[in-house]
Amino acid sequence: MKSTTRFSILLILTAWCAGALAQSYRQANDISYTSKTDAYSLERLKLDIYYPEGVSDRPVVVWFHGGGLEGGNKEIPAQLREKDLVVVGANYRLLPRVTVRETLDDAAEAVAWVFRHIQEYGGDPHKIVVTGHSAGGYLSMMLCLDKEWLKTYDVDADNVMMYVPFSGQAITHYNVRKMQGIPPLQATIDEYAPLYWVRGDCPPLVLICGDRELELFGRYDENQYLARMMKLAGHHQTYLYEIDGHGHGGMVAPGFHILETHLRQMLGQPVDP
Repeated sequence: MKSTTRFSILLILTAWCAGALAQSYRQANDISYTSKTDAYSLERLKLDIYYPEGVSDRPVVVWFHGGGLEGGNKEIPAQLREKDLVVVGANYRLLPRVTVRETLDDAAEAVAWVFRHIQEYGGDPHKIVVTGHSAGGYLSMMLCLDKEWLKTYDVDADNVMMYVPFSGQAITHYNVRKMQGIPPLQATIDEYAPLYWVRGDCPPLVLICGDRELELFGRYDENQYLARMMKLAGHHQTYLYEIDGHGHGGMVAPGFHILETHLRQMLGQPVDP
């Protein structure tokens, strides 16, 4: 390589690094995203937005927290900060105070709000990733595969760029089954199971799980079966990852590298090995 070429590349890298270091971020908290008017909705249905200042058209990550659909609160994961991303952490109403239908509707309403308002925070509505851990992963799976939830809010689920559930439940969620009087190890697949809605025409689906021997309630095995059924249905952009040596909680931190890798690949950007 000629020395002038090396010098040019060095200048480009230096300028990029300087820009990245100079980028400042802000966070807007407790933004209501709902049109519902009951007290619990007004208390609970809020989101936080972490965003770089003075930019536009940035990729957007919508993150749904875990907690078994019965607990947890919105968060902006540390691993998504200072990544030139707009990050949205959304709450939803919790079981058993509401039904799973109401919880799924909340998740859909949050994503629809992001589609309509994220440009105000420098985000690109054509580059939205929907993700989350455990219960949040389950919600992202359901929004991906059963298009009716987002359709309620005039959003096509296929307009999401990518879905990346972390350790999501592919059968009917165990706390939904608990409300039905079914114990956690008695598996069922009904309309509240992502597996019920397998389809071959959805956006890329990246399934990330911990070690199959350490995961919660056979979570990896459920995701493995979902991946197989998606591929049999003709979906060629289903990806399955097992993070060895990490259990249900421990898989979260390394899972973000997988999310970021797929996101950068879709955007045509360089990817760290």
